[in-house]
Amino acid sequence: MNADAATDADAPKENPLGPVIADYLAVLKNQRKLSEHTLCGYTHELGELYALAKGRSLDKLTVNDIRGAVLRAHAAGLSSRSIAHRLSAWRAFYRWLAERIDMPANPVATVRAPKREKSLPKALAVDDAVRLMDAPHAGTPEALRDHAILELFYSSGLRLAELVGLDIAQVSTSEGWLNIDSAEVAVLGKGKRHRTVPVGSKAIAALKAWIEVRGEFIKLDPHPLFLSTRGNRMSPGVVRERVKRMALMAGVPTNVHPHVLRHSFATHVLQSSGDLRAVQDLLGHASITATQIYTSLDFQHLSQVYDAAHPRAKKRD
Repeated sequence: MNADAATDADAPKENPLGPVIADYLAVLKNQRKLSEHTLCGYTHELGELYALAKGRSLDKLTVNDIRGAVLRAHAAGLSSRSIAHRLSAWRAFYRWLAERIDMPANPVATVRAPKREKSLPKALAVDDAVRLMDAPHAGTPEALRDHAILELFYSSGLRLAELVGLDIAQVSTSEGWLNIDSAEVAVLGKGKRHRTVPVGSKAIAALKAWIEVRGEFIKLDPHPLFLSTRGNRMSPGVVRERVKRMALMAGVPTNVHPHVLRHSFATHVLQSSGDLRAVQDLLGHASITATQIYTSLDFQHLSQVYDAAHPRAKKRD
């Protein structure tokens, strides 16, 4: 290899998304300390913006360019939620860019995603939830761990990130932890809001059974409540896969994932108590509006009971 070739190989490669986007991503990573997952999302969406420009300077894009991109994405089947996420990333980028160069306007400022149809969250029927929780398992350390995960999801309505972030006890670095003596978990939810959620007796029993064998999994970090066989904190993807597998083995007819268990928790508590404010606090919703969707689910349940029980509502054979 000659000297010129070596120099070319050693030279820093230009970011494929261009220097301006590279600078913005560096700010998100180094100054705003965004997670790797969030950074990947921004990188993807800004890649779409870079492709949209087709070699033009990004500050030359117009509102018509952005609207056209939205229409094409919607026609291609991209969901309204995903389009809204994309526009949010683009809007934030242009706000940052406008602080550094003169721009006539943020081309994304007035563009909105297509309205999405409101869909009710899925929830298990009570019988299916009980069947899943009571399903027999092998009794191995992994099975005890997975059963404890199921019980805790359904008992306390935790988000997936909240559950995998739990430590077995509070330490200085904890974002969430189990207090088994008081039958509670403290979690750090969306918006960095702390809340404490009770844990039911069945989940406590499952957690105690797991903790008895948990020492076999401890290798480097002793703090995570749920450990993989390699001794690492369990990842969200692995937990999601284990939940789905256990539901299939239990014969539950619904595609079960952690958020289904959260919805089931909220729906069943609301059906029993009728206390929407309590459900809001348990779920960690900042606004009661987010919790009100469960009133629709509860009405569905009541409608089914009415149709089955009321003599004037029963369908004739």
